[in-house]
Amino acid sequence: MTTEVFFAGLERSFTVSSTAFEIGGFTIQWYGVIIAFGFMLAVLFGGRMAYKWKMNLDKMVDVLIGGTIGGVLGARLFYVIFNWNDVVNSFGDIFRVWEGGLAIYGGIIGGLLGAFIVTRLNKLNFLNLMDLAGMSFLIGQGIGRWGNFTNQEAFGANTTLPWGMWSQQTAAFITNNQATFYQHGIVAEAGTMLDRAYVHPTFLYESLWVLLGFGLLYLFCRRWRTFSGQLILLYGIWYGIGRFFIEGLRLDALFIGSSNIRVSQLISLLIVLGCAAAFIYFTLYFKKNPKPLEGIDFFPPRDKKDKKVKVKEEIADAAA
Repeated sequence: MTTEVFFAGLERSFTVSSTAFEIGGFTIQWYGVIIAFGFMLAVLFGGRMAYKWKMNLDKMVDVLIGGTIGGVLGARLFYVIFNWNDVVNSFGDIFRVWEGGLAIYGGIIGGLLGAFIVTRLNKLNFLNLMDLAGMSFLIGQGIGRWGNFTNQEAFGANTTLPWGMWSQQTAAFITNNQATFYQHGIVAEAGTMLDRAYVHPTFLYESLWVLLGFGLLYLFCRRWRTFSGQLILLYGIWYGIGRFFIEGLRLDALFIGSSNIRVSQLISLLIVLGCAAAFIYFTLYFKKNPKPLEGIDFFPPRDKKDKKVKVKEEIADAAA
């Protein structure tokens, strides 16, 4: 499907196609290509960091497979549960992933559960793995959100900002969902080609937010990481804060029944509060007691002098 996309601050439009190419009668969508590209970058980064942390790469592949399977199942089940009446007409509809309908929080929960099971079986440090996953998640999410642009989905309410977006697909979605909007107290205008009602490109907001978060988490990892599990807690705080506010703008949010409570906002709030409390507790604990708890590794702060000495020794060994 091809559509023209307009932005409030630009005089020209952009032609966007959801289809990337066709092979042997099979249609490949840009959404899948972009998601796969983001996933690949996340895996490459995670593999590189695992190598630096001297983690067993063969076992990491097992974790990747288990986490991927769990992530896809979790994303689909999460979406189906909160859209049961709209999605499921028969048992087979639950598994029709190719027709769309995946929820990011379900994917994260399912992926973590799948990874946890495999790490227990392979005797890997789950918290170290989660720290890698926290940074990798942000790469995959930052790239993957652009798949929503090609599908013209995951957008927000009306806006007059210069980066506001309009297309016939956004207008059609708003027109076809007025009853749902009314039920949850949402006011949204569709507009026409001549009188466009622009909407927030919330996929862009989330993409920029999580890519910024990746940079900050990587910097924190290099300079201030002190114990296993610290980065995944920061991931939960950073992503949860961004998702809480961005979800408040979206028109395709999942609600709890007929209430005005958005599922992702509620989950985001709980994640932020839980991760913040755990981060503060463990940070203070390790500051007072530089000794690891059972199942949690302690990483003493780096000594810059020791680091310089180590670099000189490595250079001397290489020269010899």
